[in-house]
Amino acid sequence: METSEKITASKTMLITGGGGYLGCRLGCTLQKMGLKVILFDIHRPLMELPDTVSFIKGDICNYLEVETAFSNVDCVFHLASYGMSGREQLNIKLIEDVNLKGTDNVIKACVRNGVPRLLYTSTYNVVFGGQVIKNGDESLPYLPLHLHPDHYSRTKSLAEMKVLHANCTKHKKGSGVLRTCALRPAGIYGPGEQRHLPRIVNYVENGLFKFVYGAADCLVEFVHVDNLVSAQVLASEALTGRKNYIAAGQAYFISDGKPVNNFEFFKPLVEGLGYKYPTIRLPLSLIYYFAFLTEIVHCFVGRIYNFQPFLTRTEVYKTGVTHYFSIQKARKDLGYDPQEHSLKEIVEWFKTRGHGRKLSMYNIRRFMWDVVFLMLLVIVIMSWLPVVSA
Repeated sequence: METSEKITASKTMLITGGGGYLGCRLGCTLQKMGLKVILFDIHRPLMELPDTVSFIKGDICNYLEVETAFSNVDCVFHLASYGMSGREQLNIKLIEDVNLKGTDNVIKACVRNGVPRLLYTSTYNVVFGGQVIKNGDESLPYLPLHLHPDHYSRTKSLAEMKVLHANCTKHKKGSGVLRTCALRPAGIYGPGEQRHLPRIVNYVENGLFKFVYGAADCLVEFVHVDNLVSAQVLASEALTGRKNYIAAGQAYFISDGKPVNNFEFFKPLVEGLGYKYPTIRLPLSLIYYFAFLTEIVHCFVGRIYNFQPFLTRTEVYKTGVTHYFSIQKARKDLGYDPQEHSLKEIVEWFKTRGHGRKLSMYNIRRFMWDVVFLMLLVIVIMSWLPVVSA
């Protein structure tokens, strides 16, 4: 990475949520740059880490654990969050605790321990709630809190505000200040990603990927994990005096810079694993209604059977409504230059782990799920039609 020699090779870089996919990739990158790295998370990383990367098991909702871990730290990358997708979006209490209380603890610990830099990993959702946005930029206002369709987006918006408001807060000890910034990444992808891609592949392999929805010209964005790691490193440097603290108090949209239709983006993955890409296109309103019904069912039976919803309302918006943003500010201030990536490496990653079409089992599963899908589709359409006519 070109920026490796520019980073201040001083104390310690700590990553909250360091046990996750992005946290581990970022930690390994920082370690290769000669920096001491601590991963702070409630769960141990799944991947094997270099001996020089430390892991501290801790909960950001527990202030004492956070304050202890943040001692003698030069920069905190605050990645930890909860409720991004699937059934996690429906766990309101845990979302509030992690995203809000946890962020309060991180800011407080930074100020008390004299941490000079704090980078917050936010989301596009702080300005997006289902409305069409084309080439938006950082001048867009926050989406009013009551318009957020899910608690994750609302709490991430509040947490980002807290972090940026904390910029230039004086340390409790000494004469220094805390400088902060926020990165707003698009959907993350890359080999080994554990949240979205396995869920998609699971749907495909179980015969559930039978249709696409929304307009064919709907555009969204993604960011390869290596590009996002690069943005994190660059933003870390841009919070130092060497870069005149140019990123202090700022937010930046981060993506590959290539808007694309959500389903077209995943087409190489589906076909690369030997499956047929669906040709049926359903109305966005129908899928949103189905997601709404699914959330209602989960609300009543989730405590007994915490099933994984096929889609949530927020996921329908994020995949079926056009919203993409300019990365010009990140290019200008940070020197961010996203590199091109394809899904070929991801296809190979899944294949080496036994994924891919297996004809005999696939034909049986396809028949079974075809029957189930047709029955559900008929039920949903029949319940949806009166709403549309009204």
